[in-house]
Amino acid sequence: MTDRNASLSLRGLGYYIPAIVTAVAVLVAALLADVQKRRLEEEYLRSFTTEQIGLLRSRLQGNILGNVKLVQGLVATLSTEPDMSPARFADLAGRIFGEENQLRNLAIAPDFVVSLAYPLKGNERSIGLDYRKNAQQRAAALQVRDLDKLIVTGPVDLVQGGRGVIARYPIHAGRDNAFYGIASAVIDLDRLLDASGFKDDMRIAVSLSSRARDGGRARLFFSTRAPVDADPVVMTIDIGHEVWTMAAAPVNGWAHTTAGLGLFRGGLALLALIIVAPMFWVGYLMKDRHRHILALQDREDRLEAVSQRLQLALDASRVGVWEYDTETGTLSWDARMRALYGVPAGRPVCKYEDWRAALHPEDIEEAERVFTEAIETERPYITEFRVLNRDGKVHHIRAHGMTYRSSSGTKRIVGANWDVTEDTLLRAELLQAKLTAEAQNRALEDARLVLEHNSLHDALTRLPNRRFLDQQLALAGDGRPLTLLHIDLDRFKDINDTLGHAAGDEVLKQAARVLRAKAPQEDFIARIGGDEFVLLSRRDPADADFSALSACLIQAISEPMAIDGHDCRIGASIGIATRGEPDESADQLLVNADIALYEAKRRGRNRVEAFNDDLRLRTVEAKRLGDAILRGLERGEFRPFFQPQFDAQTLEIVGVEALARWEHPTRGFIPPDVFLPVAESLNVVSQIDETILDQALFQAARWEAHDLGIPCVSVNVSCQRLHEEGLVDKLRSMNLRPGTLTFELLESISFDTADDALKQAIEEIKALGIDIEIDDFGTGHASIVSLLELSPKRLKIDRRLVLPLLESTAQQSLVRSIVEIGKVRGIETVAEGVETLAHADLLRRLGCHALQGYAFARPMSAEDFLSFAKARDWKPAASAAAAG
Repeated sequence: MTDRNASLSLRGLGYYIPAIVTAVAVLVAALLADVQKRRLEEEYLRSFTTEQIGLLRSRLQGNILGNVKLVQGLVATLSTEPDMSPARFADLAGRIFGEENQLRNLAIAPDFVVSLAYPLKGNERSIGLDYRKNAQQRAAALQVRDLDKLIVTGPVDLVQGGRGVIARYPIHAGRDNAFYGIASAVIDLDRLLDASGFKDDMRIAVSLSSRARDGGRARLFFSTRAPVDADPVVMTIDIGHEVWTMAAAPVNGWAHTTAGLGLFRGGLALLALIIVAPMFWVGYLMKDRHRHILALQDREDRLEAVSQRLQLALDASRVGVWEYDTETGTLSWDARMRALYGVPAGRPVCKYEDWRAALHPEDIEEAERVFTEAIETERPYITEFRVLNRDGKVHHIRAHGMTYRSSSGTKRIVGANWDVTEDTLLRAELLQAKLTAEAQNRALEDARLVLEHNSLHDALTRLPNRRFLDQQLALAGDGRPLTLLHIDLDRFKDINDTLGHAAGDEVLKQAARVLRAKAPQEDFIARIGGDEFVLLSRRDPADADFSALSACLIQAISEPMAIDGHDCRIGASIGIATRGEPDESADQLLVNADIALYEAKRRGRNRVEAFNDDLRLRTVEAKRLGDAILRGLERGEFRPFFQPQFDAQTLEIVGVEALARWEHPTRGFIPPDVFLPVAESLNVVSQIDETILDQALFQAARWEAHDLGIPCVSVNVSCQRLHEEGLVDKLRSMNLRPGTLTFELLESISFDTADDALKQAIEEIKALGIDIEIDDFGTGHASIVSLLELSPKRLKIDRRLVLPLLESTAQQSLVRSIVEIGKVRGIETVAEGVETLAHADLLRRLGCHALQGYAFARPMSAEDFLSFAKARDWKPAASAAAAG
């Protein structure tokens, strides 16, 4: 068969020769057409890329020129107004920056010294910069003067972050048009590129590089996400000092296949198919004719092959074939059957008894029953049984048989047996493994239930935990009645701190037992962390008195607890929230209960508060105020007001306190006692402190410029600010003159329990020459020893001690004692809240060093204070009153 097929294959090729020749010719023609099509496609892509990069080049040049021209107008104005005031400069620069441009900042440097900058915020330190003394700026600045023309350089990496292009202009002024200085404008490179259309989603891949006009290595500063292919379209832009090179190529490269090319190729393929297919079909018909001639010869070969494969399959499967004559009892076994039952190969004829004798005694009855039933019913059967070899080894046999009748009408059974000992043993092992696995699964399920219980319960109190509560809250979103009691233990921290955590754990366990004992059985109680518990109840609030239940729980928790021989007393504060609307979520209800708990603690602890509309409004108002504070910080609405401090003897200004004020856009000036509590909850007090400090130092520089002789300015500093990482480094970088800045610390900051980091921060601040004042002295909780250990420069006597001085000799004695303590320790004293000149006279006689209050001046804005200090109107009236 193989030889005939090979001969047919070789002869069959002759029928396809015309079709093959035609196919080759068509293929060559199609390839030539495809090459021509691809050449046209590439020419179109190059034309399109050139057009696109030309548009980008035009927009980029236009934007650079537009920014330069904007600044040139201001430079021309400076040439006519060389003594331009900062206000007018800021006005003109603001107009330029208000237009559509990519300018980032602008600096004017008469005689190479920066005197004007816009925007001023963030560039304050550049005022006074001498380009001739700056190594990075000197060469470029002098080049502008020497060449006497506009020089544009870039891109450069900016110190403030980002990249930019710097345009430097020479400025001429006076009748003789002499060189006056230079103007430096920074154009934001990223905004410039974005405005010019350089984006990642462009239809072409583009890269931009810069090279100095006098040579040097090119620096790539922009490229699209898609790389520029080889042999790109190149254009250049001459920006003056440097040359920018633009390279562009299609996003997918020059070899990208377009949809039109694919359609063209498809058409070529279809045309080739139409031409070649009929010729191949004729060849196939001729070849098929010869194939049918050989079909009959091949059939005989296939039958022989099937017979051989069947015999091979029987040998490979080790199946024994048998036949039994029911009339004669003759049993015909092949060689494999004889091997299975241990019958010698030389025995010519086997009997039924030979088969029965080989069966395992325990399987004889069942095997014979199945065999007899198959003979009687004449139905096929499958069974398994065991046989014993002569050596006593047991084999498992699977038997399959079916009845038929011979041509003479004799009933016979033909069948097959095969050894399944290995399969049976494997099934037994698998069954045992299954039973073992099921036992292990039961043990794992028991362990899972234990772990699930532990994951939903608190290990200490055995109450449900926060996770279990969250599940219950998720199930409580059906609109039915729902009440939550948020319980927080009072004075629990004191027990932890004094008796240790073991005693604290025992208190928590006893509190949990009390809650479980006093709460109704159907209510759900969970410990959600620390010393906090939540009671969830689905009872109708109209029938259940939750206020009474809360009072009962507080009373029970407040009972003394015997812990390690100590009678421990704790209390509890409880916030109640009840679902008022069916669509109110359980999570919101938990938030409401937490708000009510906070209110209970604020009102003195060990009490119950229920959430109501007033609390809701107060919370909403606090949220609005918090959002307004964050917006105010972004918009620069926080500014200092200044109140002077006067020498008690000479009435000269010896210091100025910067007081934070919030200039709200609609509510006007808001005092600190309104916004500071909310700012503390937002952790932004340190930002407010930093804003006030920066502005106060700026005003102090103005005072010094006006020769007002004000020695120092003091600012309030919060505990949060003192803990700020990097504060000392930031202060050190300011290069402050010692004694010109004072930090006022509230006495309410607990210096007795202050951590080492806080004390170290204060010492490092003092080492920088910054004085320390203790504000509101006499009203805090710290001990005098701990305060004096800080060695402050001054103590500020609180206004609540000053106001009643005229009527109370006891208050006078107290103030005199504070002054004496300060004198002994070399600490100055400042009296706050000096409302009248009589107060001032008395405090002078008591020995106070400085006075501050409405008797001399109220807190003023920066401009008002500058006018006040210049006018010195307070001096005659105050001196006359002191003399009288």
